[in-house]
Amino acid sequence: MTRRGLVLFGLMSVIWGIPYLFIRVAVAEITPATLVLARTAIAAAILLPIALLRVDLRAVLARWRWVVAFAAVEIAVPWVMLGSAEQHLSSSLAGLLIAGVPLVGTAFALATSGADRLGRTGLLGLLIGLIGVAAIVGGDFGTSDTTALLEIAVVVVGYAVGPAILSRRLGGLPSVGVMALSLALCAVVYVPIAAVQWPSVVPSTNVLASVAILAIVCTAAAFLAFAALIAEVGPVRATVITYVNPAVAAVLGVLVLHETLSAAMWFGFALVILGSTLATRPSGAVQGPGPTRVEAAFRTASK
Repeated sequence: MTRRGLVLFGLMSVIWGIPYLFIRVAVAEITPATLVLARTAIAAAILLPIALLRVDLRAVLARWRWVVAFAAVEIAVPWVMLGSAEQHLSSSLAGLLIAGVPLVGTAFALATSGADRLGRTGLLGLLIGLIGVAAIVGGDFGTSDTTALLEIAVVVVGYAVGPAILSRRLGGLPSVGVMALSLALCAVVYVPIAAVQWPSVVPSTNVLASVAILAIVCTAAAFLAFAALIAEVGPVRATVITYVNPAVAAVLGVLVLHETLSAAMWFGFALVILGSTLATRPSGAVQGPGPTRVEAAFRTASK
C-alpha cells in the first residue's frame, strides 16, 4: 500500500469510528430526528453542488424508486434508530454491536441469492460471529435497555441491506449522485418531524460542534475521502476499515466518555471480527453482489 493509501486508510478508520461518540453527545440535548435533519441537510448542501458539477443526475433520477429505498434503509431509519439507542446505550457498546453488519450482510445475500452457498468456513464464521454478538450483549446486558438493543438490531439490518440495494439496483450510477440525493431526500422527510421536536433553547457548544462534525466530517468529507481511498488501494483493501471502525468507537467511548467495557465484551468483539472475516471471505467460485464487495463498506451512514 502506498503512503497516500495508508494515510487515507488511517483517516477513514478514524472518521467512521468517531460518529458514535458524537451521536451520544448530541442526543443528550436534541432529539434523534433533529440530529438526522441537521446532519442530512448540511451534508446534502455540501455534496449536491459537487454532484451537479461532476455528474449527470438524470440517470440517478431515472431509478428514483431504488434511491428512495436506499435512502430509507441506509440513512433515514438507521440514523434515527441509532440516535435513539444511544440515548440509553453507551457509544462503545453501540459501536461494537455495529461490527456485526458483515454477518447480517452475508446472511441477507444468501437468503436473496445474492451470493453463492457458503462453505464450511463461511458457516463457521457466521456461528462464531453470532457467539461474539451474544458475548458483547451478555457482557453489558444487566445495564442495557432492551428496546435500545432492538433499535441497534434494526440499524445493523439496515446497514446490511442498504449496500445490497446499492450494488444490485443502483450499480453503475455515480455514487456521489446517489448519496447526495439520498441525503437531500432524508432531509426533506425529517423537516416536519424535527419541527415539532425542535429544542426550546439553543443547544450547548459541544452539541452544536458534534452536529457539525457528524455532517461535515463524518458524512460529506468521509464519502469523498472514501472514494479517494478506493481509487488508491482498490475496493477489497478499502473494506478492511469495516472492521477497524468499531474498535475506534469503543476506545473513544472509554477514553472520552469514560464508558466501561468488560473483558467479555472485548472477547465478543474479537469473535465478531473473526466470524465476519471468515463469513465474507471470497470462495473460489465467482460470487454475486454480496457483502464482500466495496459496497459493504459504503456505510456513511454507519455511522
